[in-house]
Amino acid sequence: MKVLLIEDDVSIFDVICERFAQWNIEVIGPEDFQHIMGTFKKEEPQLVIIDIQLPAFDGFHWCREIRAVSNVPILFLSSRDHPMDMVMAMQMGADDFVQKPFHTEVLIAKVQALLRRAYNYQEIMQSDMEKWNGAEIHYDRAQVYYMGKRVELTKNELFILKVLVKARGQIVSRDELMRKLWDDERFVNDNTLTVNVNRLRQRLEDIGLLDGILTKKGLGYMAVDA
Repeated sequence: MKVLLIEDDVSIFDVICERFAQWNIEVIGPEDFQHIMGTFKKEEPQLVIIDIQLPAFDGFHWCREIRAVSNVPILFLSSRDHPMDMVMAMQMGADDFVQKPFHTEVLIAKVQALLRRAYNYQEIMQSDMEKWNGAEIHYDRAQVYYMGKRVELTKNELFILKVLVKARGQIVSRDELMRKLWDDERFVNDNTLTVNVNRLRQRLEDIGLLDGILTKKGLGYMAVDA
């Protein structure tokens, strides 16, 4: 398993490398902080960890660039603790956020959880394709096709869509979604789920799939058939 760690603090980089090696996780860093995409495309990591404050361009920029070409899990690691930084990270396509200073055990647990969700989602991979409201949802490629248009989803977005579509016509509570999506609810907050659902809705609207996911105030969400 290979992780791309975009971190300019050498001491933090070395600590993470040493601890991850004990779990057979290879950690690589960018060759040039101005050309991180070159390293990403060359190394093809299974997960990316990004700091916000970096030389040249900030972590939000690189998250957006990576998400434009890949659904690889992305985790932010930053000393910035303002809620808007966390919201911005999620809106850019990140899957999780860890604040510095951090416990390496917690970071490893989060990385392992992201890797399990991304590459061992047995529930998602039971079927490769499903039709819904005239669209084709390709779970193996994390893509939705509708009226000749295509959109790619992140792992979290895909999982949420899968759960809601499988329960179409029924309300799925926020608590149930969080239990299914995260392995440990201590790492989950309502804001993160809201951002993921809103981002999923926006991606579907971008290809013309409107009003397919309804919010039932105080109850949860429901996927409906047109």
